[in-house]
Amino acid sequence: MLRLSKLADYATVLLVHLGRHEGLATAAALAGETGVPEPTVAKLLKGLASNGLVISHRGARGGYRLAQELEKITVAAVIAAVDGPISITACCDGRECEHSTLCGLSGQWDMVNDAILNTLNSINLADMSRHSEASATSKMQAATSAAAGSEPAIDTVN
Repeated sequence: MLRLSKLADYATVLLVHLGRHEGLATAAALAGETGVPEPTVAKLLKGLASNGLVISHRGARGGYRLAQELEKITVAAVIAAVDGPISITACCDGRECEHSTLCGLSGQWDMVNDAILNTLNSINLADMSRHSEASATSKMQAATSAAAGSEPAIDTVN
């Protein structure tokens, strides 16, 4: 199974929330907003700062802010900042693994890896944020309708 690491997922969530802040946000505030434990938030923000995705400001009124707009930060950049280079196998991008002489597929995973990289580079955090906001609005409308006792419309086929 190809799966995003939990830390890369958390980092994406944190950056989207950070992008919604006017000014600086603290690790504690982001932890409260997202439900991610504060030590994990602090660790991720430190790593994201060292990779140039956020800027940290020290001091009593310190905190974090995005280094650039959400539109300019790709999902691929976030994953790479947290987990390192994106590579689905050990033999992508011209690298060799210990089984390359036996498997016969050395370099053949490059086209799959490239497709994944192209997709991850084509999606930015503003896209993720818009989808998140639309989903939250839809859920809120459904909850409001249910609380008001209205029945959802049902399409029937004659």
